[in-house]
Amino acid sequence: MSKELLRVTDLNIEFHDHLIPETVVFDFDLTMEQGEIVGLVGESGSGKSMSALAIAGLLSRKDMQKRGEILFEGVDLLTCERKALRQLQGNEIGMIFQEPMTSLNPVKKVGWQVEEALRIHTKLSKQERYERAVRMLSEVELDHPERIYHQYPHELSGGMRQRVMIAAAMICEPKLLIADEPTTALDVTIQAQIVELLKRMNRQKRTAVLFISHDLSLVRGLCRRVLVMQGGYVVESGLTDQIFENPGEDYTRRLIGAIPKVMRRG
Repeated sequence: MSKELLRVTDLNIEFHDHLIPETVVFDFDLTMEQGEIVGLVGESGSGKSMSALAIAGLLSRKDMQKRGEILFEGVDLLTCERKALRQLQGNEIGMIFQEPMTSLNPVKKVGWQVEEALRIHTKLSKQERYERAVRMLSEVELDHPERIYHQYPHELSGGMRQRVMIAAAMICEPKLLIADEPTTALDVTIQAQIVELLKRMNRQKRTAVLFISHDLSLVRGLCRRVLVMQGGYVVESGLTDQIFENPGEDYTRRLIGAIPKVMRRG
């Protein structure tokens, strides 16, 4: 039986950077077991990315109020000391984003960026970090990883940059990988390759994956369970196949109905 890795209870996120406070996530609940892949779907503005950023500990503690609990292996990420949170980020919890060109530093070489979590969380030597980074670039199926290590992000294609982001997020072999719209900027063929790569990482390393997307066809191919968000609320959740075959909410039916028929399964 798998061990519980993450439990989010009654998460509410309220912005305080306007004259009138604005709540963007209401009563969000989520549990994930070790090695599980869960999808979080909804249209832009549904609250899915805000929920993911809160779980990753990447939301400001100044400009917003967060209520509830985010327990990662028993540690509440909303209330723990910043030092404890930083120890988890990049080490136990990895994150990849939608557009790698805005996440990767354009003036730093790929290898330096892939090694960043190793510099923070380990005492490996420069040579050991290099070897680990090259091995990780190879594991994300990049050809000529030694050459890519010395290149800059602008010298790579979009799909290659996204693989670099996955390598950087996975370099410390985190227990949880949060993937926030990681395939949106890529063409359909590359999207499918990235999804297969995430599946393989999950299978080989037992990394749990929280996959955020508005693309239900990708979610169906990757995730065992899915949560559907609308207007800051989780409106439906359950096993992915059951929700696709028998959605309970009109909103979910509309999302499924918007999938091109060629992409549907069964």
